[in-house]
Amino acid sequence: MEKLTYKIIKSKRQYYEYCGILEELVTLKKKAKTQQDIIELLTVLIEKWDTEHNTLAETDPIELLRYLMKENKLKSVDLAKLMEISPGLVSDILNYRRGLSKDIIRKLSERFKVSQELFNRPYKLVSSNNTHLKKAGLTNTAKKLQKAS
Repeated sequence: MEKLTYKIIKSKRQYYEYCGILEELVTLKKKAKTQQDIIELLTVLIEKWDTEHNTLAETDPIELLRYLMKENKLKSVDLAKLMEISPGLVSDILNYRRGLSKDIIRKLSERFKVSQELFNRPYKLVSSNNTHLKKAGLTNTAKKLQKAS
């Protein structure tokens, strides 16, 4: 009987090892049928670990995106090219000014090999109505309020 190359993940070390192998395989230009099978198997094993250990389930979608970008050594410009969107839109998303569209969620899920559900969760956006107040000092606001009274 043939010894199994990949087994159920039982430790963080094994988890990170499998993540590294998966990342290497996913980045290959041409994949043989056996490599595609390994990618699918590692994805299932990693997703099982993630589900059981709740490593990503409650993470804010934008924080998750920042983490994935860091892990994959991607800058905003790189992500914009991969997603086929403008760098300005990426900046707005990363700074909580714009939400993730269904199309962007689908592309992110495919690119990073994670469930769409991780990006399809509610999170607060910064209101563009109050952006002018970011630079207002509290003392200036208080003086204007006192004069108005």
